[in-house]
This record gives sequence, structure tokens and C-alpha cells, in this order.
Amino acid sequence: MVFLRTSDPTKRYPDHDVGIPTPNHGQKRAALLSTQLFSVPHQLREAPSKITAAAPFSSQLVRHAAPDRATRSVWWGADGDDFANLSRGYPSLFAPPAPGSLGRPATATKPISRPSLPNLTSDRIRVPWGFGTSPSASDFGHVVLPTLGAGSSDPGLSPAPSPSSVPGDARSKKPVHRAPTMMENCRTISPKFRLRWSLGSDSISIGLEAAVESQYYMAFGWADPKLPSVSMIGADVTVAGFTEEAIPFAEDYYITNYSECLLNKDGNVEGVCPDRTYQGLDANGLVNNSRLVYGLRRDGVSFVRFDRLLNSTDNKYDIYVDRTANMTVIWAMGLIRPPDALRPYYLPQNHGGPKFSSFGYFAFNVSEVFDDCLGPLDSEYKEDRGLIVSDGKTPVVVTSGPALHYPNPPNPSKVLYINKKEAPLLRVERGVPVTFSIQAGHDIAFYITSDPIGGNATSRNSSEIVYAGGSHAHGVQASPMDLVWSPDRNTPDQVYYHSVFEQKMGWKIDVVDGGLSDMYNNSVYLDDQQVSLFWTLSPDSNSISVAARGEKKSGYVAIGFGGEMVNSFAYVGWVDSNGVGRVSTYWIDGRDAMSVHPTKENLTYVRCKSENGIITFEFTRPLNPSCNGRVECKNIIDSTTPMKVVWAMGAKWSDENLSERNMHSVTSSKPVRVLWLRGSAEADQDLRPVLAVHGFMMFVAWGILLPGGIMAARYLKHVKGDGWYQIHVYLQYSGISIVLLGVLFAAAELRGFFVTSVHVKFGLAAIILACVQPVNAYLRPKKPVNGEVASTRRILWEYFHVITGRSAIIVGIVALFTGMKHLGHRYGSENVDGLTWALILWVLFGLLLAMYLEYLEWKQRRRDGNSFRGNWVLGNGEEDDSVDLLHPNRTVIDSESNSNGRMEVQLEPLNR
Repeated sequence: MVFLRTSDPTKRYPDHDVGIPTPNHGQKRAALLSTQLFSVPHQLREAPSKITAAAPFSSQLVRHAAPDRATRSVWWGADGDDFANLSRGYPSLFAPPAPGSLGRPATATKPISRPSLPNLTSDRIRVPWGFGTSPSASDFGHVVLPTLGAGSSDPGLSPAPSPSSVPGDARSKKPVHRAPTMMENCRTISPKFRLRWSLGSDSISIGLEAAVESQYYMAFGWADPKLPSVSMIGADVTVAGFTEEAIPFAEDYYITNYSECLLNKDGNVEGVCPDRTYQGLDANGLVNNSRLVYGLRRDGVSFVRFDRLLNSTDNKYDIYVDRTANMTVIWAMGLIRPPDALRPYYLPQNHGGPKFSSFGYFAFNVSEVFDDCLGPLDSEYKEDRGLIVSDGKTPVVVTSGPALHYPNPPNPSKVLYINKKEAPLLRVERGVPVTFSIQAGHDIAFYITSDPIGGNATSRNSSEIVYAGGSHAHGVQASPMDLVWSPDRNTPDQVYYHSVFEQKMGWKIDVVDGGLSDMYNNSVYLDDQQVSLFWTLSPDSNSISVAARGEKKSGYVAIGFGGEMVNSFAYVGWVDSNGVGRVSTYWIDGRDAMSVHPTKENLTYVRCKSENGIITFEFTRPLNPSCNGRVECKNIIDSTTPMKVVWAMGAKWSDENLSERNMHSVTSSKPVRVLWLRGSAEADQDLRPVLAVHGFMMFVAWGILLPGGIMAARYLKHVKGDGWYQIHVYLQYSGISIVLLGVLFAAAELRGFFVTSVHVKFGLAAIILACVQPVNAYLRPKKPVNGEVASTRRILWEYFHVITGRSAIIVGIVALFTGMKHLGHRYGSENVDGLTWALILWVLFGLLLAMYLEYLEWKQRRRDGNSFRGNWVLGNGEEDDSVDLLHPNRTVIDSESNSNGRMEVQLEPLNR
């Protein structure tokens, strides 16, 4: 058996000149390549010691084995044709090709001799011929050789004599096997379409071969000879192709109109319709004059063979074919619509392409001998036979079934099926979650891996990466398991789906870029909407992935973190002269080329590409660079703080020797403030009036009213009456009301309340402490009368009330300062520094005033001998809070009559 191996597991061996790959080694092991592929079985049988390679074999072997792989390729042999033997195998059974020989065709007369190997008898060789390397464990075609031992009991397995010792007439009497793809004549109709045929006594065997996608049809037939000019109307054609389950079909169609097959209101049909649909018009129209013989689709090439009678009994919808006359035939290729509930037949669509490329006609004589098909067809749809494209909405069903056309043999007898297709290529998009409905059985555990062979590859491949699934991912049809996998921008372009418990049961997954909006969580337009910015923060917030795309053609795209390109950190993406995408980082401190300084930032997952002149580049970087001393260490991204971003585009960029020619040709007129955590952006502009009002209201509340209310309760109790209490309460309630109004103004202007920045966090804490105070005052315990000891509840309440009130003031003032800092980051206002210093002076003035009043209180306490506690808290014995001091009908108590502590007592004689 010959089996071809290569270090590239994605390469596949084509069939003979039809361009169809070799069948699986387990499908027809007895015939295999010696009869179906190379059409030279006698060379293999008759001269096992010197096997002559046929031209079809050598030319295609050369074309699919790249010259740079020749030094890594060897001839391979095995003891048997089962999976285990093919996997083990042994190299150098036959001499490897000479260096460089894979780059040129071999001749059919140059023999490949078997070298003399020690301890290797001919009796052992059951599967002796292969080509490639062991890492891929791939079978790209093999030939089963008979047992070469003289002691074989089967005369058919004994060595055959040399070709010269066998008379020619004896050899000519041997039956010659012809594969269904081998036909007597072949004509190239278009670069992608070929017609093959063999003429019989009363029928013709036709093979249609086209390099088209799997959902395309191939149509060929005879035009109506009665019409004066060539027309598809009235033509008798056979439409061939493959169903969604990759099953070939061929059916007779009759064309009555240039449209799909339509059913009219009167029950008649017209268009491109199968003969059987005309049964309402003529019972004889139920004849399908095309009998399917064979069909196969490999490497993007569809081949369908069918037979049809030259003289059909269906005289109305079939055309008589004269075997000696030149008749006009028509052909076409195009999309085909699968059957549905209303129309249970395939509907060919308009071919849509140019004449003689996707459709045409020519004069055809079935008796002529013709062969201008040189080599196999080359298709750009090499993987579409089993291509499954996940849309992210419909689950992908994973089952198992027999290996019929596994793309990368040797393989086990049972392989994975995706949506009822055997080991297809699966195509997914980054950023689009894929749901796998696993129904392959409990003995097959599905997983997605970086290893091309799978089967618990970690034991032999320590670098294997498992992206999804594992030993737990198994299920049956009655109880499937759903596995959700979300390929992201860091997923490689190609991974593999396999079983954990068995090697090579699956195939490849192509991971393609979808829209950047799918790959990233957030996106905004920068200034002038000429550059789009995309980003995703990592779940642990330690890194950020960024992408930038120019919205018009350019030579490079740059984005800068800063108010302008000067004094900013810039990222430039471009494609160099070799077509390689590059991304470089710079620190810019001036307006000339000498001021652009390269930096060494820790960028990962860097990509850059140009599509029709549109530059897109991507990278991932840490939020806080882990370095010291270098300028790029200052390039810190605070996800909670807005950052200014600018952009520029130009005609050409270079990673060295920058000059004036590398200057940008267009740039942003102003920066855009990007809020990384919120996923939004806003244009750089002056301070909004509503936010200015918010700041002023907060200053009035936290800088004047609330501190004034506390100072009134602390230092105005010596004033006659309860005026201090009214001032305290009115100022506190007014301050809280203004604070709440200021919060509402800011939330309305910013269209939301986001607790992300330090300013908002401090402000929220201050508001909570301030709002606690009215509730706390309402729940105050009763004040003790003169001479009584205050209860524990009263003492705790007094301390709690004072501590929370003064803490609210402290946190509120901190919120004022963080608000000024946030204002500077957000708007870059030139007056922020001046306002900050003014706020500092105001706070210092308040502290100095409080210290002076506290000094006066201290002196008064020393003079009166009062305790510290009595004056530090509200319960200082000078007010009665058992009544509502704010009620207009309250009872006024003369503080002077109570302050001296004296009262009159009337004494009466005891003896009265």
C-alpha cells in the first residue's frame, strides 16, 4: 500500500486527472490507488522490485509536495492497512526522492528501486509504499502490494514475472478495471468546466466536472434543433450537483422560460423544471432520461457521471441525439436552491456570470474523439465540500459516524460529523459564540485543541492548548450536551476539533475575523468620524485590547493618547514593502520627525492589515506598564478616568529613519475623551453650564451651609433663646437639599449615574452621611433634666450625631477637591488650578475660624469650670430638646431663670 505523508497536515493528495483526492484507505483497500488513481496496476504487480512511477502519479505528487519540504520527506511503509499499522509504520522502505526532485515532474520510465535493507524480508511487506513524514500521521494515497514471498499459498499473491517474460497477448486478455471517473473523451468548455463522455451502442455516458462551490449546479444538454437560432428555450438538459448531505444527483430538466420553475394559477408549470413536473400536461413527461452513475466532490471539484439514451421514449421533453451529426449543446453553472415543502425539487438559479465562463453553447458530435484536458482542475473552493459556517445562532450538531471520505487519513473507522457532514471544515467568527450540541455518544468526548491530531495530545504534546470541551463534553441524541465556545481576537486562525479518547476523529476549524464590533466590547468614532476605535478591558482589568481602523484609504493610521500628538504616546499601524503588517509605539515631544521617539512597550497579539487601502491594527497592552525609568512607563491607562485620544493618517511610514515625508497628511481637529470603563466617548469641549452649576451648588452646600450649621450648634449656644438651634437645622436641611439637586443636575447632563470615578465615590459617601443626620435627629433619646445623669443611649446618640456630621463635612470637602481634579482631567480647563487654590484658601479660612472659636470656648470653659464632654456634644445642659424648638407654638423657657439653678421654696411652721 502506498500512503503519502507530509509535515503539513492540511495538504491532501489529489486523485488522477479528474482532480479528486484519493479515497479513504478503509473504503476499497483491495483496489485502491493501483487501479483507481494511477491506471498503472501492471507496473506494481509485475515489477515489485523496480516499480515504475506513472506520469499521472508523479506529476501530481510533485505539484502537491512543496520543494521546501523535500528534505523532510521520506518513503513510508507499514505492516498492514489498518489504522494502528499505518500510524506506526517505518521510514525508508524505498529510497527517498533526490533533493530537488519534488520540484520537477518525474518520467514514466524512470524506475524507483527498492534499496537493500537489513532484516527486512519481502514476506513482511504488506503495505510497503508511502511518502511523507510522521508528525502529521497523514495518508495521502496508498497502493496495496501483494505478498512478495515465494511461499504464499495464494497464486495471485506470488511474485509476477517481469514485463518482458509475459507475452503481450497474454497481458492484453487481462480484464482492465476502469474507475467511474475514467472516460474516453474529455473537452474543456471553460477554465472551470469540463465535459467527459464515452459513447455506447444506444446510450452515452457523460461526466460533468466543474471547479465550483458545493451549492452550485452543473447543467448540460441539447438545444432544440428545430429553432433557427441557438436558444435555451426548448432545451433538454441534465442538471447535476450535490445535495446538502453531499449526495450526488442528476435529473432531466426541460426549459420553457428563462425563470425558476413556477406553478401558474391554471396548474401549468413553466421555467427550468424537471421533466417529472410536467405530468399534468403529459403523462409521458414522468420519464427521467438521466441515470446517475457516480458522483464525488473533493478539493472544490464536483464530478457527476450519468447515462442517458440517445433516443428516449419521451419524445416531448427529450431530444433525439444523432450519433454522427453535429448538434448544438448548451451548458451552464450557477447556484441552486434546495427543495422545500412547496416545490420538492431543486431549482437552478440564473447562472449570472459572463458568457463562455458560466454559460455557453457549442457544436458537439458525440462520435468525435477529443482530449484536451491537461491535469486536474484547480479550485479555489478546496474545502467547501465539507464547509460548515457557524452563524452563532443555530447550534452546531456534533455526531459520529463511519469514515467514508475522511480528509486526512489514516483515521479510525468512526469519525466526527458536524451537521450530518463527515469531518467538515468548520468556520467561525471571532467574537461570535458558537454552541455545540454534542450527540456523538458517551464514549466520544469533544474538545477544541491546538493539536492537529488530538486524542489526549497533552501526553505527547506539552504545548497543546485546549480552548473548549474536554473529557466532560459528551452526550447522546436523547440527552445532548451544549458546549458554548467564544473564539476571541487572541484565538489562532486555525484550531482543531477532536475527541479526547481517540486520535484524528475530527478536522479543522478556521477562525476568521468578523466585524471588529463583534470582537470588541466597545467602539466609538474619533473626531471627524474618520477613525474608529475599538477596545475590550480584560475581566481582571489588568490589560486592554485596542483596535483602530481608518475609514478611508491611507498608508498608515496612528492614534495618540493625549490632547494632541505633541506630548502623547502614539501607536502607528502600517504595512511595509514586503506586505507585512506592523505596529510600532512612539513618544512624541515635538512637531518634527526628530521629536518622534520609538518606545518599547509590552504589546501582545499585535496584528495589522490593509484591505483595499483601509488600515486596521490591533494590540493588547497592560493598563499599568511594569517598568521603571523609561518614558513609556508613564503611559498608564486609568480605566475609571476619561482619556483624550487623537488620530492621524498619512501616505507612508517606516520603522526607522523618519523624515518629513512621514508626516501626517490629515489629523483630528480636536481630541475625543474616551471613557474606557463606561464604553463611551465625548468630544473635547468647554465646561458644560449644567456641570458648572453642579460644582457651584456643591461648593455652596459643602463649603458654606453644612459647615455653617455645625458651627452654629457648636459656638452659638451662649446666645439667648434657641436661635442657634434654628440656624443649625435650617442650614443643614438647606445644604442637603442643594446637594441632592446638584446630583440630579449632573446625572441628567451625563445621562446616567455612574459610580466609577473617585469623585463620585467620595460624593456618594458624603451624601449618605449627610442624609443620615435628619433621621438620626428624629430618633434622638430624651434629654435628662437638671441634676440627672444622662442615659447611655443619650450619650451614644450625642457622640454618633456629632461624629457622623463632622465626618460628612470632611468627606464632602474631599469630594470637592476630587471634583476639581476630575474637572481638570475631563475638560483641561485653564482655570482649574486657580479654582483649586481658591478652594484650598477657603478651607484654610474655615479651619482658622474654627480654631479661633474653639480657643475662645476653651477660655470660657476654664473660667466657668465646665467639663469637656458637656460642650463637645449637643447635650450641654443649656437647651431643652424635649420639645420641638422649630414649632411656632412651642413653650419658651427662660434660660436665665434656669441658668443660676435657684428656685423659691415656701416654708411653713411644723407646729401649725
